[in-house]
Amino acid sequence: MTDIHTIKSYDDELDQLRAILSEMAGLAEMQLANAVTALMARDIKLAEKVIASDKKIDFLEQRAEEKAIEVIARRAPLADDLRELVATIKISNALERIGDYSKNIAKRTTVLVNTLPIRQISVLPEMAQEAQRMITDVLDAFIQRDSTRAVNVWARDERIDLLYDSLFRELLTYMMEKPQIITACTHLLFIAKNIERAGDQATNIAEIAYYVIEGRPMKDARPKRDDTAFARASKDEQPHPDQQDSAS
Repeated sequence: MTDIHTIKSYDDELDQLRAILSEMAGLAEMQLANAVTALMARDIKLAEKVIASDKKIDFLEQRAEEKAIEVIARRAPLADDLRELVATIKISNALERIGDYSKNIAKRTTVLVNTLPIRQISVLPEMAQEAQRMITDVLDAFIQRDSTRAVNVWARDERIDLLYDSLFRELLTYMMEKPQIITACTHLLFIAKNIERAGDQATNIAEIAYYVIEGRPMKDARPKRDDTAFARASKDEQPHPDQQDSAS
């Protein structure tokens, strides 16, 4: 926890900012959960609710940014306090982006309900659940000043990347088997990418939290993995000889 300041109103202002971030994180997590639920259930009303609810996260982001700037201007903070206030602005931006990703998923769902249904994609809910847990855990790490927990969230981004790679190959196979579902699969690929990006934003917050807590950036490179550029529908698939010639 941060030190208690001699001016109680200063601590109250910092607590208000932390409360805004906590509310944003809760909304971002709920929006992502509802967006994926709407997708899997083909629930257009829930999807439309997600789209409409995005304005609340946008409002809170603006409120957090304005409040943080106001505190910086009035208190002229130094060291730990200044890092926290700047981090608040960055974290609110990241949470707002997660809200945007959920809104995009919901918009694509309103299109997908009018397309041919494809087989159940279990990886999508699994990806979303992991991203939701990361959002919750990373905000707890920031509020509770737990750098170990922040590092744990940071390391979990690789799992979402692996799930995304797996889904990419699965959808590629579906599109080759049934060209008539290419449009639906393309929307699902964008949806999966939005979930993967939500995980990236949680990882960004983990790096910000670590810097605020420890006063230095993480030493290791981010555990990022994306093999989709090399993906094939199956291990046995080989390129046509003409394609090999043109690539050489």
